[in-house]
Amino acid sequence: MALARSNRAPRTPTPPKGETVARYDTYLQAQKAVDHLADKAFPVQMVTIVGTDLRMVERVTGRLSYPQAAIGGFMTGAWLGLFVGLLLTLFSSPGGTSPFLPSILIGGAFGLMFSVLTYSLSRGRRDFTSTSQIVASSYAVLCHAEKAHQARLLLAEIGGVESGWPGRPVAETGTEVVEGRGDPQDRPGA
Repeated sequence: MALARSNRAPRTPTPPKGETVARYDTYLQAQKAVDHLADKAFPVQMVTIVGTDLRMVERVTGRLSYPQAAIGGFMTGAWLGLFVGLLLTLFSSPGGTSPFLPSILIGGAFGLMFSVLTYSLSRGRRDFTSTSQIVASSYAVLCHAEKAHQARLLLAEIGGVESGWPGRPVAETGTEVVEGRGDPQDRPGA
């Protein structure tokens, strides 16, 4: 009995394997390409999306002040208090008072206090809020060599396909070689 190949990601950082079958400007386009392959019953476990030329992008979402820090801290603490209150409610006696509301208020108060304290210690070095993400300049879709040609054919329907060979060879007559790697014995009439 043969064991099936594992579809798990490698445990250690490992470069991706396979041929580049297509390249796209955005992750959504690459995702759409893999979805297209899945729709055509292609074995997508042989496909990898690789982002190249990575950069961290931090988008500033607004200005930060003491009131905003206090409100954000209270809300975060209240969510934690809600969770603790639910746990305490589950393990409290049925006839006793519910710790639900007090735990939300205590959690909110501690969140507010820690948020304002942290903001005051920053001394104005970071008076803004932001979100960060890693963005690539392009996304390549790689496929195992044994299925790369089939993937290229399927992706030709939506675009972005790259040639399987670096620089298509041109025959001496000026016509493009359709099959083969461009070896002289593969060229027509050679």
